Amino acid sequence: MEKYFNVNSNGCSISCKIYSDDLSSVKSVILFGHGFGGNRDNKAAEKLAKRLLSKNKGAALIIFNWPCHGDDVRKTLRLEDCSAYLDEMTAYVKKTYPAAELYGCATSFGGYMFLKYISENGNPFRKIALRCPAVDMYGVITGTIMTDEDMRKLEKGKPVLVGFDGKIKIDKGFTDGLKEADLMQRDFLDYAEDILIIHGTKDEVVPFGSVRDFAENNIIELDAVEGADHKFTDPIRMDHVMKRFAAFFGMK
Repeated sequence: MEKYFNVNSNGCSISCKIYSDDLSSVKSVILFGHGFGGNRDNKAAEKLAKRLLSKNKGAALIIFNWPCHGDDVRKTLRLEDCSAYLDEMTAYVKKTYPAAELYGCATSFGGYMFLKYISENGNPFRKIALRCPAVDMYGVITGTIMTDEDMRKLEKGKPVLVGFDGKIKIDKGFTDGLKEADLMQRDFLDYAEDILIIHGTKDEVVPFGSVRDFAENNIIELDAVEGADHKFTDPIRMDHVMKRFAAFFGMK
């Protein structure tokens, strides 16, 4: 079963989607963060949800739109709004399903935000599984997502629309915030045992080398999937991700 709903709290109106076979007996919740330009109708989240729900009674997966993504009403992307949304979502899960174990799962920009959040607020998740996390999000957005013309406009104080699947409005405040919140310079050793990263060696968006260095510096388990691209378009490689994530969460 899948259901759309909104979380309205503290000035936030967050569009969400939950996968669950029985909302009255939820024992574990996976909170899923999609990538830059994505939305709550994420195919990888749906695939993971169907796998977990078919084999684990009481499992549920909730995915939500980041600010300015999907049908979200905010106009310009702000890191502080993203953090606020994640804060509201973790609080919602804890309040709605107080007996459930909370897990985190995210991709690309979502992975950056989950890591940024725990470094600043502590870790509310029992385990966090990340696919292709943009640990150097500033480098990704300025070096891969944005064009030279976009950069020139930002430097002149003009906002720009950027992204692959969906265009997101950003300004220089956003890129400056990314530059300041450099995860490569932060210490995640206290959380390392509870984090798994899976990354493709042929990722064309988030360089494998930066993620390898991040994992090594923080002694985080890294599963390097040979030949995989950013979206893990090869079904066999994506199935590997699903299996590893389920096992890491202690599920089938």
